[in-house]
Amino acid sequence: MTTGDLRSLFQAKLKEKTDHEFHPLDLDRVKDDRYLKRVLQHTENDLKQASDMLWDIFTWRKAVGANEINENNIRMDYVNEGIFFPHGRDIDGCLLLIIKSKKHNKGVKEFDEIKKIIIYWFDRIEREENGNKVTLFFDLDGCGLNNMDMDLTNYLISLFKSFYPNFLNYIIIYQMPWVMSAAFKIIKSLLPAKGVEKMKFVNRDTLKTFVPPENALECWGGNDSYEFEFVTENRSPEHTPKKVTFAEQGDNHSLGEMLRLNPNNLIIFKTENEEVTGQFSITNMDESPVSFKIRTTSPEKFRVRPSSGILSQGSTQTIVIVVQPGFQLRNVMKDMFLVMSVQIPKTDLTPKEISEIWQNSTGSKIDEYRLKCQFPVKDLPKNGSMGDTKHQDKPDSIANALNNLQMDYEILHRQVDRLKVYQFLTMFLTAISVILTYLVYQSTNDNERYCERI
Repeated sequence: MTTGDLRSLFQAKLKEKTDHEFHPLDLDRVKDDRYLKRVLQHTENDLKQASDMLWDIFTWRKAVGANEINENNIRMDYVNEGIFFPHGRDIDGCLLLIIKSKKHNKGVKEFDEIKKIIIYWFDRIEREENGNKVTLFFDLDGCGLNNMDMDLTNYLISLFKSFYPNFLNYIIIYQMPWVMSAAFKIIKSLLPAKGVEKMKFVNRDTLKTFVPPENALECWGGNDSYEFEFVTENRSPEHTPKKVTFAEQGDNHSLGEMLRLNPNNLIIFKTENEEVTGQFSITNMDESPVSFKIRTTSPEKFRVRPSSGILSQGSTQTIVIVVQPGFQLRNVMKDMFLVMSVQIPKTDLTPKEISEIWQNSTGSKIDEYRLKCQFPVKDLPKNGSMGDTKHQDKPDSIANALNNLQMDYEILHRQVDRLKVYQFLTMFLTAISVILTYLVYQSTNDNERYCERI
């Protein structure tokens, strides 16, 4: 099934049901191949189901007024408490949407206002991340049952299941208290099989499996000292979502994209002359010159040559990436690169003129392309210059197995702790029972002796 098939089916349904009017910004999504591809992926390429989902999404967005929700009509006093906020990235480069559960108590705030704030963050992240997936991060450290809100959790799950297609990367549950175990079993039952696979229970020691230390907050044992402070969204007056290209494996190019990348979603690193390098090429497919920039999630790990430049129409530039000495290759595999491009009027602009164009170019004027990194195990350096490599050639399946084993151990440990509490209570109650029995027996004997004396 193609995005063209989905578009045709939806438009036919739209013509048939003339009594429905959807928001223009939502109808613009039908023109966006990348958005339609997300819907198809979410529905496992079931064309009928994808068309129905698209219809349901637009109907829901119209009902809740999703396109009208902004900083001027949400409860900013709720927002500024920092219960929900996006910050940091997981191992796949996906943004974390953090929920500080300890700051939330069920029933204290107006639930409809909370829903609006969640829609605000979902839509804003979708715009700013250009549809890239997000990871839901439940910070349960220090929580009790009064912080557990099943209505809120159900609402979040419903958004991912029904209204934000192919938008969820992981659900990370950090430091879950044992008293919440039953609640999360219920949550699991609400998720489809693929959703259950995305749930990851972590603690302070295992968090690094899914969130690199440099992206983990200090309160989680990481290196990020960030404290939440609301920043106004830089959104164009037309409310136009950013344009972004999610390239697929191979040498493909879609109409309307400025650049063609080859390879276009994966950088393969190799070892040459004791240097670990990777490369890809970018070609200007636009009718005008373009300026490009290259960014990475971990700039301290790489040298990018060149990291910016200008391409005339039809010209190609090879980008060479060198891994800095001292960084382990397992970490490199988790990083991503972002290639951004913008149209410019001519190639002989000054650096200041180019800088001004970038500053004034936002939203749909900028194309963005993401590439993941991969370092084949067979090419790991043997001299140890990249760190301790003898532990780096283990397949990810072993790491996952160890992580699962660690989590099983922690669950068993909690169960043993509970058993110890029950055992103590049983012994305590038994002791009380023995003492009471003795006191009753002693009192009875005393009464009998008293009666005999009388």
